[in-house]
Amino acid sequence: MPDKSESSVKLYSYADDLPKNGKGMLIPRPKQTPPTHTFTPMSARKTSSRSLKRVAVVVAGVAAIILVSMTGYGLVAQQNLAAAPTVTIVNPYDQRTTELTYGPQEAFSREALFTGTRDSFIDEGITFIEVDLTKEQLRFFKKGVLYQSATIVRTSETGSWWDTPSGLYKIEKKTPEFFTNIGQVYFPWVLSFEKNFIIHGWPTYPGDRPVSADFTGGGIRLDDAAAEALYSAVSVGTPVLVHKRQEQTAKVFVYEPQVPDIDTKHYFIADIENGTVMAATNLDQPVPIASLTKLMTAVVAAEQLDLDGRVKAVAPTFVTTLIPRLEGRTSVSLYSLLQLLLVESSNEAAETIAGEMGRAGFIAAMNTKARQLGMLHTNFADPSGLSAENTASLGDLYTLTRYIYENRRFIFELTANTNLASAHVGGEFDGLINFNEVKDMDNFIGGKVGETLAAGQTSISLHRLSFQGQERILAVILLGSTNRTSDVQALIAYVQNRFGN
Repeated sequence: MPDKSESSVKLYSYADDLPKNGKGMLIPRPKQTPPTHTFTPMSARKTSSRSLKRVAVVVAGVAAIILVSMTGYGLVAQQNLAAAPTVTIVNPYDQRTTELTYGPQEAFSREALFTGTRDSFIDEGITFIEVDLTKEQLRFFKKGVLYQSATIVRTSETGSWWDTPSGLYKIEKKTPEFFTNIGQVYFPWVLSFEKNFIIHGWPTYPGDRPVSADFTGGGIRLDDAAAEALYSAVSVGTPVLVHKRQEQTAKVFVYEPQVPDIDTKHYFIADIENGTVMAATNLDQPVPIASLTKLMTAVVAAEQLDLDGRVKAVAPTFVTTLIPRLEGRTSVSLYSLLQLLLVESSNEAAETIAGEMGRAGFIAAMNTKARQLGMLHTNFADPSGLSAENTASLGDLYTLTRYIYENRRFIFELTANTNLASAHVGGEFDGLINFNEVKDMDNFIGGKVGETLAAGQTSISLHRLSFQGQERILAVILLGSTNRTSDVQALIAYVQNRFGN
């Protein structure tokens, strides 16, 4: 039965009934039966009594188990070659196994699998060469015991003929001196594996002149003394376990689409019906939004107030509006106030609407609605947008835009100053001036603009365009612009040029 300690797991052997130390998890060994192969040496029998080893490691974020077994000892003994271990990866969740073939294996670029396999080889008493190209270290183990350690003084250039990838290999050939026509140099003490990969000493030109230290031809270079010692100790067939950490520099590169030179750093354009985003920046950064606030004011009013009701038309004295229209009126319908709010961006209409619920309660309802929609980077401080504390991100405003388009589309139709067939009382104000239209763009079908010193120019606009013979609705959102009309036109032109119209 197991005898556990803090640093290792001890398991009693069936063969000698003595505790054995080992890393990781051990499978109890079955009692041995006499080998039937007449060429199996005694040393091989001893190793085969420990024929299976499990080590828990992490491979690509998933726990896995390495199984290491020794095979082919009869043939190995007869030919005087090194024994070759078989490495199998077991998924502990579904028990599926994958036997790693000899050759390049990208999996060994992951340090967990590399070190787990190396430790298994050591615990199983395997003779092998460990090559850690990342740490520039080579180590040779004889029957699991460290026999030689050497510094790798040079490796070939990445992507070159001799560049050695991570993997599990076998020494295929030993050559005391090898001349290469490619580099026109001699390599001493050459251990070859996988045809073109080599471990060797310091190269020399004809005439015994050593190459310079920065010469990159060849494979894994050791100094001559270390290369000769390794050459003398290693047999053909010896496993070579190579680790080279994957380079991440190329993988962090991100292609960024080039957009027109527009004034604002905060822009967004997407197909509102299928959610395809064509261009966007700073999706989660909250900034002042000015009168885009009034879209949420309209949503809360439409959902929580009686639009047929009439209220006292008392123009608030604490806000200013571009075109005052409430002075002299005694009452007005909430639906007509929505027209003022959305077409002429009336601040007095916003405050009058909020006053019907109680200003503080209405603002709280605006923030509650934002949270319900998942607008986590949004804050409303007043119903008009005059306060710099009315802030939202591009991503949140797109969420609000889609909600209105899908559930309260009449709000966008009002922003386009469309005459709606409605049961609600409206039309109390003649000659409304629409501030929302985009100059020289007849594809505009609705939206809202805003502008304050803190927010700059802001806008949300919907446009009906044709792509590949189909009519699509695009949403364009701008924050902090200095030339709103030019920016909208540039973004629309960019999408048309990129995706065709």
